Amino acid sequence: MLNKKLLSATAAAVLLSGVSSAMAAPEISANVTLTSDYRFRGISQSNDDIAIQGGFDLGFDNGIYIGTWGSSVDFLTADGEGVDGSLELDYYVGWAMETESGVGIDVGYLYYDYPGDDGLEGDFQEIYGSVSFWDITLGIAYSDDYYAETEKFFYYSGDYSLGLGENLSLDLHIGYNDLDQDGGYLSDGADSYIDYSVGLTASYWAVDWSLAWVGTDLDGEEYFGLDDLVDDTLVFSVSKSM
Repeated sequence: MLNKKLLSATAAAVLLSGVSSAMAAPEISANVTLTSDYRFRGISQSNDDIAIQGGFDLGFDNGIYIGTWGSSVDFLTADGEGVDGSLELDYYVGWAMETESGVGIDVGYLYYDYPGDDGLEGDFQEIYGSVSFWDITLGIAYSDDYYAETEKFFYYSGDYSLGLGENLSLDLHIGYNDLDQDGGYLSDGADSYIDYSVGLTASYWAVDWSLAWVGTDLDGEEYFGLDDLVDDTLVFSVSKSM
């Protein structure tokens, strides 16, 4: 899940027509990633297996951006039945800027779509915001009806990136997942959990290489007996930006 419906066609047309006169031709970017395990907020979305991911973005001079991102997924229930198909598609629109003092601001809307749903109603929407200063980013996201129709959800996160050299950085992350309805999609009534990661990212040969230790404070009993999907694990990723 990186990311109910994205802005309607009418709303999007109004948004873009209202700003088109103020923006130059958009900057187009793309990315593709191969990862040993797709972890979203600490929980495996690929059944503890390899996933391929990629996305496209349009960025405008006034800070507005729109884009889409997708990943292969593999969700299993406790009895081994698959749900929500094999693909996640995210659609987003937002605005980002940096002040003269170097403080970055980013706000936006994100819709998570799972084509081919045949089990849980996985699709959901979020609004998000973050502020960045020095090498720290603090963020918050809110969903009015989170994954599997589990009511309200808040996500609070903190990230820190420390440069260790020209092409190497140490990346730290911690997130607090605040769930509604006695835990929402958790199995034992827990209503919150923490996710975290510690990783190294290196850029060589025009490719980004990442190795991260990713985990949560959940155990298998809190996630339908599926220990492997929430236990700490080492995740290796290779990414290319274009």
